[in-house]
Amino acid sequence: MTVDDLPVPDMPVTISAPTSVMPSHRLAPLLTPRSVALIGASPKADSVGNGMIKALLGGGFAGRVYLINPNYDEIEGLPCHPSLAALPEPVDLAVIGVANARIEAQLAEAVRAKARAATIFASCYLPDDSDPPLTERIGATARAVGMPICGGNGMGFYNFDAGLRVCGFPPPDWVVGGEITLITHSGSVFSALCHNDRRFRYNLAVSAGQELATTTADYLDFALEQESTRVVGVFLEAVRDPAGFMAGLRKAQERDIPVVVLKVGRTAESAALAVSHSGAIAGDHAAHQAVFERYGVIEVDTLDEFANALLLFGHRRRVAKGGLASMHDSGGERELLVDRAVAKGVPFARINAETTARLAARLDYGLEPINPLDAWGTGHDYEGIFADCMTALVDDPDTAVGALFVETRSGHYLNEGYARAAQAGAARTDKPVLIVNNVAAVGDDDLAFRLTSAGIPVLIGIDPGLTAIRAAFAYRDARARPPMAPAPAPADMRDRWESRFRSGAPLDESESLALFADYGLPVLPHRIVEDGAAAVAAARSIGFPVVLKTAMPGILHKSDVGGVKLGLGDASTVHAAYEDLARRLGPRVLIAPMAGKGVELAFGAVHDPQFGPLVMIGAGGVLIELLRDRRFALPPFDAAAARRLLDGLKLRPLLDGKRGALPAALDAIAKAFAAFSVMIADLSGLVQEVDANPIVAGPAGCHALDALVVPKSPSLET
Repeated sequence: MTVDDLPVPDMPVTISAPTSVMPSHRLAPLLTPRSVALIGASPKADSVGNGMIKALLGGGFAGRVYLINPNYDEIEGLPCHPSLAALPEPVDLAVIGVANARIEAQLAEAVRAKARAATIFASCYLPDDSDPPLTERIGATARAVGMPICGGNGMGFYNFDAGLRVCGFPPPDWVVGGEITLITHSGSVFSALCHNDRRFRYNLAVSAGQELATTTADYLDFALEQESTRVVGVFLEAVRDPAGFMAGLRKAQERDIPVVVLKVGRTAESAALAVSHSGAIAGDHAAHQAVFERYGVIEVDTLDEFANALLLFGHRRRVAKGGLASMHDSGGERELLVDRAVAKGVPFARINAETTARLAARLDYGLEPINPLDAWGTGHDYEGIFADCMTALVDDPDTAVGALFVETRSGHYLNEGYARAAQAGAARTDKPVLIVNNVAAVGDDDLAFRLTSAGIPVLIGIDPGLTAIRAAFAYRDARARPPMAPAPAPADMRDRWESRFRSGAPLDESESLALFADYGLPVLPHRIVEDGAAAVAAARSIGFPVVLKTAMPGILHKSDVGGVKLGLGDASTVHAAYEDLARRLGPRVLIAPMAGKGVELAFGAVHDPQFGPLVMIGAGGVLIELLRDRRFALPPFDAAAARRLLDGLKLRPLLDGKRGALPAALDAIAKAFAAFSVMIADLSGLVQEVDANPIVAGPAGCHALDALVVPKSPSLET
């Protein structure tokens, strides 16, 4: 069979017994109901009330359907009832397709009539609303009776596994079931991806809206229980159930189901719009990134990247070991691809001599048998050449995925030939073979649809396509790593420090360094003194040269007040420095040896209000504010994970040694940061903020030179 012979499905996938799909799941009354009531059903064309009838009846739903509207006796050939109370049974799902002013009354009636779930399309905003507003009142009502609600301010949902389409705007007839789950806070994204591009096939698509009673975490858990789910895509404004969301991501990770997330509200400006749009609290994006990294989430930046990732990860074939093998019909576009692949960090397969010989034997004269490959010569037998060259490329042991970078133009002999060549190559391998449009065109092209249906995903745009391929490589590599194994915290160490933290006062530098040492972090020896003679004695004991720093309570930024004296090489300079600090700032001073040369890093930690403890590694010293070069992670983790975070810093090349400097001990740095993460996790609930800056990293390892630890205020405890 060729792409020309592929049947084009024109009816939704349905099942005859929707109640057999996870009947025990908490969202079963919502997403797999046995009976549905459409409140506000209407015969008026192009209305939500009529659209929801057409959507439900056109999807092949096998359950019982009731129309509710006191103004009609019959609509679309079905009897119409005046109210839920007039129905012969309590329904599983009440779809409330009425205006905002009537929603609360209809929901109250649904509760009285013992409906088990509801869907709300309208925005739930009222002019001159009371306090609490309608959105909060609806949520409280639903939670009081344990009623899941999809919406409001959403498009509804499709559960194609159950033949169920609950939407005020019926989808095109070509929308069919598949293996991709879509969960989106944006109704327009729901419509754009479900109603405008035939390449996509969903088992479940949810427009979550305001999440008045049911959250992304709930839908994610449901999708992970569906046997048909191959990938989950989440267009995310906010996480309203952090614990449930992380539990869902952990479950996806355990089941090897990729989760692709496009998180919006990353900037202060867009976060403010999220609040005004749906009441969502966007949160700190660094915390979201840490969560995504911990649980192997594929994060993307644009809708094109989101769409491409869903298609690639929804493919039944996973990428193999190695890199990208690409084929082109243009030397210039090949050069562009190489430039963009280098910029995005996408490696190319290093083909062997056998593959090179197979390519050379098939290519027209003058074409180089290399990867990436420009295979267009005279055009004679181009289809056979492209098919054989694709086969040779994907057969190479270092090829993870093969991709033909051409446009899909339906009906044109050249592009149809490329499609047949790609299909021939795909039929000869178990590795994924893709077509990537060089231009990010709309994917509703008929040829793109036929190819994707045939198991050759058509991605759009060089950059978005490469992003998806890079994500597939990263997911593959993450799955291949051994399970993370953080070291245990020292026994009883939390108990030893808890009373000090409960006092509420920040730990001074000496206490902070002592805390670090107790958890196995390397620190330099130091002394606290309160007179000049003791300062000189301590300096002699530690060994010259030394540094003197004020240790007076309440001075958090010592350099800002001239509270640091560096490179003191003898007793007289130590005594003079002490007298100056004591006179200006107070008598309490910390003395420590001068650290050796090295790269300045910073370790830090905060307590995120949504996700809990969060640790950071980044550029230290004065560069911490200038470069904003840092990575965040959820603690605890092991040294291997710490090393990956370290390798992700922009300053990372400096640690390899430059201009005669010896390279830093990377393993020691990673071990120290892993120990820091264990400390923060062990002290969870006690620590609000930690700032260890600088951490000087050199050939012998690293040492914390300064630190500030702020206990968590009792009023902030969760």
